[in-house]
Amino acid sequence: MTLTTVLLMSVPLALLCLLLGLIYKGIDRRLGARMQARTGPPVMQPLRDIRKLMLKENIVPKHAVPWLFSLMPVVALGSTLALLMYVPLFGQAPLLGSYGDMVSVLYMLLIPSLTLVIGGFVSSSPYAVVGAQREMVTMISYEFPLAITIVAFAWLASVAAPGSAAFAFSTFSAVPVWSMTSILGSCGLIILFAVMIVVTSGEMGAVPFDAAEAETEIAGGLLSEYSGRNLALFYMASAVKMVVLGSVIIALFLPFGISGYAGLEGMAAQAADAGFFLLKLFAVIFAASTFPRVAVPRLRITQIVKMYWVYATAAAIIGLTLIGIDVLVEAI
Repeated sequence: MTLTTVLLMSVPLALLCLLLGLIYKGIDRRLGARMQARTGPPVMQPLRDIRKLMLKENIVPKHAVPWLFSLMPVVALGSTLALLMYVPLFGQAPLLGSYGDMVSVLYMLLIPSLTLVIGGFVSSSPYAVVGAQREMVTMISYEFPLAITIVAFAWLASVAAPGSAAFAFSTFSAVPVWSMTSILGSCGLIILFAVMIVVTSGEMGAVPFDAAEAETEIAGGLLSEYSGRNLALFYMASAVKMVVLGSVIIALFLPFGISGYAGLEGMAAQAADAGFFLLKLFAVIFAASTFPRVAVPRLRITQIVKMYWVYATAAAIIGLTLIGIDVLVEAI
């Protein structure tokens, strides 16, 4: 694929995923309200919020670093849109799949969180500084179980599909990971799937892992000083990041299409797979964002660290061990 083709396709893809992320945010808010016996906002409320924020004035704190304070929302949105080029979407291969793999996506996912941290530190607000510190601690906490999960997938691919790119999403699209293991390994994959759901919830900054914002404690934390277009850019970045994180889980654990089972071909097959992708994305977002926000209260930062460093890490190691035993048994 030529550079010109990638550029031409990246713009509509970015706009589509941005719109999709905002709509899913609206569905998430509406469904969460219904689960709490409330009416909730309209599904299109996030789009209205963005329009309203884009018309408002940007306010920069007096003692902030102005250029850095205003640059971080732009970098946040740009980095999340760039991630769309490396992740399989709508049942199709990523635009830049040959130039990036799971490791590059893993590192690029840190950029939006880092922009929040930097924006909080340079805003001169004590609430934002506390939020930035909490965000840094949360980032350090969930990276370990996430790395274990990625290593488990790469090791399994290198053993079960020798000669393939162990860290490439295309490997797991061609040979679903569930076909690489037997019952014991599948139990390990189920555990890793649960770990990825918990990690995704923390990456999204959703309740119960939203200690970095915590409106009732630190008045919005990281975003307490942001307003207008800057706040809109951060909001759009979070919407796109939600799509990216859900797509990563789908690419690793649920790469199945529906067109093959329905006997479809051509455009009909692509449309069916795209629709099925949207259903899977909704299910992942519900499991990682909607349900935890309704069912679990906000955790303290110490509880978040314990959740990731103790429970999630232990679960990831158990999942990796079960997959390792399964591979060794199959080899014998």
